[in-house]
Amino acid sequence: MVETYVVLVDENDNAIGVMEKMQAHKLAKLHRAISVFIINRKGDWIMQKRANDKYHSKGLWTNACCTHPNPGESVYDAAKRRLMEEMGIKCSLKEVFSFVYREKLENNLTEHEYDHVFIGVTDEHPSINTSEVLDWKSITFDDLQKDIKNNPADYTVWFRTIYNDVHNHLLNKNNRI
Repeated sequence: MVETYVVLVDENDNAIGVMEKMQAHKLAKLHRAISVFIINRKGDWIMQKRANDKYHSKGLWTNACCTHPNPGESVYDAAKRRLMEEMGIKCSLKEVFSFVYREKLENNLTEHEYDHVFIGVTDEHPSINTSEVLDWKSITFDDLQKDIKNNPADYTVWFRTIYNDVHNHLLNKNNRI
């Protein structure tokens, strides 16, 4: 198995080192991450269901893709790379905000991330990488909100944490994507 490293950061997103990814999650070290949200021109959200062999949050619905930038890789380049690797989508992306969160997960892991959130708009249908993604769907925000209310355990913790912030950003007419 190839070791993957994450960039450790302080609360201001200044890089302070690198650590093997699983070790960072076991020790709950704050590290840099990205989350990409894709909507189509009708405003439907493109969602992915994480593959069943992911190291955490397997089989759960979430945003189009997430990842950790490699050491030396920009958050923008990581977002573009991972969107293509997981969903087979190329589109313009815009970073819209960032936030820090810390949540316990299964397998004695903790997500403690400085997460950069990107949004893109495309009508391109995903061509999923089945080693990363089990399924995908497009869904209206109203239907998504109802499903999260009725079935919160079907969604990743980070998605439930930020989907309303992403929606509010999309509603603000001053925020052009």
